[in-house]
Amino acid sequence: MQSLIVTCRLHGIDPYTYLVDVLQRVGQHPASRVAELTPRQWKQHFAQNPLRSDLYATDAG
Repeated sequence: MQSLIVTCRLHGIDPYTYLVDVLQRVGQHPASRVAELTPRQWKQHFAQNPLRSDLYATDAG
């Protein structure tokens, strides 16, 4: 887990955003393209529009 968090930080990715997205995406993502879910490739493919959790607040209200 620590290695994954450090890898995210090295690529300028918020680890929480990455993990929330990947954990929601992994069940429907094609196994043949699993490499896209690594932090480096995830940033290229999904970082612009990550999946959010229901707990994510869109406004600080």
